[in-house]
Amino acid sequence: MSKIALAAIADQLPRAWNSTVVGQAAGANLKVLRMDDAAYPDESHDFDEALLVLDGCMRLDLQGQVTEVNAGEVFIVPAGVPHAVAPGSHGTLVIIDR
Repeated sequence: MSKIALAAIADQLPRAWNSTVVGQAAGANLKVLRMDDAAYPDESHDFDEALLVLDGCMRLDLQGQVTEVNAGEVFIVPAGVPHAVAPGSHGTLVIIDR
């Protein structure tokens, strides 16, 4: 058992929007990444995905409607729902998925 400094790991990643798995719990991956104001293209998954903003703000684009997810907030994207990240997103993001 050990603690994980999520923001420090995100800061050390070589590129923004490149997640790294930092652990697993209850069958889910725990990933962290750094957002850098750039957009991230549409994607969808065959599983629910939790997007937890540690610091900053993620501008989540769900089929053309942008929702701001701020520090300390989580958004759970249901399986099969296309989603993207709009420009202006910045900070540290934790992703919980399969």
